[in-house]
Amino acid sequence: MVQTTQFAEILGMGAPELIIIAVIILLIFGGSQLPKLAKNLGSSAKELRKGFDEAKNPAADKKADTTADKA
Repeated sequence: MVQTTQFAEILGMGAPELIIIAVIILLIFGGSQLPKLAKNLGSSAKELRKGFDEAKNPAADKKADTTADKA
């Protein structure tokens, strides 16, 4: 909850604004689509983080590729 509060403070939004945004998202996507949307957002964030990690350390990425090829 602390991270959400800090993020909201950076954007200058309070709890009422975040609730309004959540309701709008619920109306746009519908209740049945929210779990699928959350799963896709999570996997996208994971891939983005993986890409950043590979960019930071390309030598480890090459090493992982060669060990995967041997298996």
